[in-house]
Amino acid sequence: MAKYLLHCFILLCMSASAQSPWYHHTTIYQIYPRSFYDSNGDGIGDIQGIIQKLDHVKDMGYQTIWCSPFFKSPQKDFGYDISDYQAIAPEYGTMQDAEQLIAEVHKRGMHIVFDMVMNHTSMEHPWFKADVERGKADSTKDFYIWRDKPTNWKSMTGGSGWQYNEQRKQYFYASFLPFQPDLNYRNPIVKETMLNNVRFWLKKGVDGFRLDIFNVIYKDGEFRNNPFMMKAVPSETDPSGFFQKAKYTINQQESFAFAKELRAVCNEFGDKMLLGEVSGDKATIKKFMGDDKNDGLGLVFNFEMLRYKMKASYFHELIEGIEQNFTEPFMPVYVFSNHDRRRSIRRINNDMQKARLLHLMQLTVRGVPCMYYGEEIGMTDGHMPYKTALDPIPHKYNLPRFLVDMNGETLNRDELRTPMQWNDTTNAGFSTNNITWLPVNPDYKTVNVAAENADANSLMNSIKALLHLRKQHAVFANGDLKLIDKKLLPKNVLGYTRSYNGKEVLVLINYSNGNKQVKLSKTYSNILYQIDNSSNKKGDSVVLSPLGGIVLM
Repeated sequence: MAKYLLHCFILLCMSASAQSPWYHHTTIYQIYPRSFYDSNGDGIGDIQGIIQKLDHVKDMGYQTIWCSPFFKSPQKDFGYDISDYQAIAPEYGTMQDAEQLIAEVHKRGMHIVFDMVMNHTSMEHPWFKADVERGKADSTKDFYIWRDKPTNWKSMTGGSGWQYNEQRKQYFYASFLPFQPDLNYRNPIVKETMLNNVRFWLKKGVDGFRLDIFNVIYKDGEFRNNPFMMKAVPSETDPSGFFQKAKYTINQQESFAFAKELRAVCNEFGDKMLLGEVSGDKATIKKFMGDDKNDGLGLVFNFEMLRYKMKASYFHELIEGIEQNFTEPFMPVYVFSNHDRRRSIRRINNDMQKARLLHLMQLTVRGVPCMYYGEEIGMTDGHMPYKTALDPIPHKYNLPRFLVDMNGETLNRDELRTPMQWNDTTNAGFSTNNITWLPVNPDYKTVNVAAENADANSLMNSIKALLHLRKQHAVFANGDLKLIDKKLLPKNVLGYTRSYNGKEVLVLINYSNGNKQVKLSKTYSNILYQIDNSSNKKGDSVVLSPLGGIVLM
């Protein structure tokens, strides 16, 4: 009987997994390895450094770690220019270190996903060198996209995407930066080789991949010119820009189909996360997730929220749009910061109280929250000159900084990648070296893990409490969401309920600087969480403090 019950339990779990994969209910913490922790004193973060700090991530309550690339690379784009997918860059460690990292993450009951850059490689990859050496005599063997005459296609960072190779006497295409040639997925050997690189890491136990600029994997096979359009700057919901519509270079039908092929490969190894970096409107990015069966990537970033506005009306409309477009079996991803865009707290002038509100919403809505290292303590952008940037992007442009600042962005991604601030000692406890690869943000004396751990009301402890609340109550990871009509709430107050298995929680967030009273439509007996313990529940009403929030059950 015991064996029979165990068998039934396993089948039930398998059935539940088929309906609802684990990665739809997880929480993600992004680590930029170069900046996380330096274990050997050379000023550069490394894999052993990640291993030594895993308990911080575990104790916070995050369930999945996403590591930016540490594969072999000349580091011109700090790992996003790969020269060997099956080797580790020596500054980060060894293959044994990578295998140990996977094991240590699993030992703690967490998942780990690697960053897989499938669209392009480094020019120093042996495949590219072989293409150049072989020449254009037999183009059927080309691993990259070559042309005698370039089209008008622009790169995602501006300027022509075509780069001339003097030795081969042809142009190659690079969607992002000139030293990152795009792979030719119309060559079946290229596709199978890349899928085998995916299998290589799945065999080692990784739980999936974050997929870099996945929506440019395929370009038009007929090399048609992109049409003109009156739009200068690409946006989160429309990647076209630089005065042309990216009709033939981004979001091609073959890329949607490839998402399903990649899912099929991952299915050979079980339930694996595929999280796509894609851009476009909601309907477009949803196509990468597959058909009604959610048989594509499974998760995609929705970057429209990176430029969020700290208003209840903004978040109401954001959640409403996401709920309309990403119904079951689809699951949205809520992300406000990453290694390419300004840190989330910078957009609210480094206001820790407002950051509490932002993450209260992020960690209680229906979706997968993804947070960037340091976001849990309110790390903000550094300020570094464009002329001395290690990041190659600022060197493509000759723009006055004030023009970029006016748009709320930065060209220098170094500013978003400063070393993790662990304590108030030298170099914020990141490294014992006098010189770190990027300078530590000067605010590390007060903004650091040690200081916030000691402060019960810190941003870090607020996020920690919410992460553990998600683990304790399945309603947050599994429940439905229903927005409360704005007409029933005071101005600048956001409200929604989460429901699951007969349980319901109410989330109320006050984005104003004044007290707000909310009359409750039903009885909630327990306060699960409240910011600073300053909001009050009195009978059938709740009084929200300025910039306050509360979760009731």
